Amino acid sequence: MRSLSTHFQSALTSLCGVQPGESLVVAVSGGPDSMALLHLLSGIQHRLGLTLSVVWVDHGLRPDETRTEAMVVEAATKKLNLPCFVRQVDVSAFALQSHLSIEHAARELRYQVLREIMGQQQADYIAVGHTADDQAEEVLLRLLRGSGRKGISGMTPRSADIVRPLLNIEKKELLNWLVRQEISFCLDSSNEDDSFLRNRVRHQLLPFLEEKFDPGIRKSLRKTADSLARDETLLEELTDNAAADVLCEVGSAADSDPVLQLIRQPFCELHPALQRRVVEKLLWGLGAKASYDHILAVCQAAESGRNRSELHLSRGLRVGVHCAHLEFSYPAGQLPWRGKLFG
Repeated sequence: MRSLSTHFQSALTSLCGVQPGESLVVAVSGGPDSMALLHLLSGIQHRLGLTLSVVWVDHGLRPDETRTEAMVVEAATKKLNLPCFVRQVDVSAFALQSHLSIEHAARELRYQVLREIMGQQQADYIAVGHTADDQAEEVLLRLLRGSGRKGISGMTPRSADIVRPLLNIEKKELLNWLVRQEISFCLDSSNEDDSFLRNRVRHQLLPFLEEKFDPGIRKSLRKTADSLARDETLLEELTDNAAADVLCEVGSAADSDPVLQLIRQPFCELHPALQRRVVEKLLWGLGAKASYDHILAVCQAAESGRNRSELHLSRGLRVGVHCAHLEFSYPAGQLPWRGKLFG
């Protein structure tokens, strides 16, 4: 049986694609997952010639706990002789200002900090401590939120500049390893707060499914995510090819936002599944909300929309319907706008 360190190194290089000599920013909260990530990376650092920089973010949400967490992280980085960057953010104010949940706002600010330090350190990747348990929870969460195939495929070991080398390792294995290695870690009290949907999935839904339906439900969910992720690779390639055939940029509108055209005839000849994916890709690319209802509305407009009719989508995005194409633009920039394209 391979050691955890060997399994981890294989995941880091084979699944995440991290190469010897590269540089990583390591997100460390002080919890068991991130402390395992930190020490496993440190253990193979010299073998692979990696450069590691540690980042700890104080979200300003648990003042009674964060001092201890900071001390644990700083003590570990000092012992491992690694640089540690400590940053503070105001999640509550940002959530209120941006109309986001606390959980969403914390994630947004945390990744802002991580990418800022990534740029300063000229790092190649950000390493985060998502585990196999997190993957099972994420698949269920996305099912509950009505995600499509791409969402239900869960997290991937590597996504752009993010790597998740613990994604195929169960939390209990990490906890046992931390105890054997006598590595200190902290427990986040917010993980016990069932007002958060993720915690209800973790503490209520998954145990219920394990007890009443399938003791191996976590592994089944991970297998489903892996299978869908492999399918998604092919579907993304087909979507990119289809988008290249039916989309074209024809200029720019207010604030230099692009104006795109969707050519109706070749688009309507696509399979409906590819139509929806092309529209989703288009809306995301324009910084718009790619909701299921909006995607279907665009598809329907391409199929049977009347000339000089229009769709009003999020943040002032307008879709003008023409005989040969649909035109997507922000006539007044990316902000709420009540005006019309056609008089």
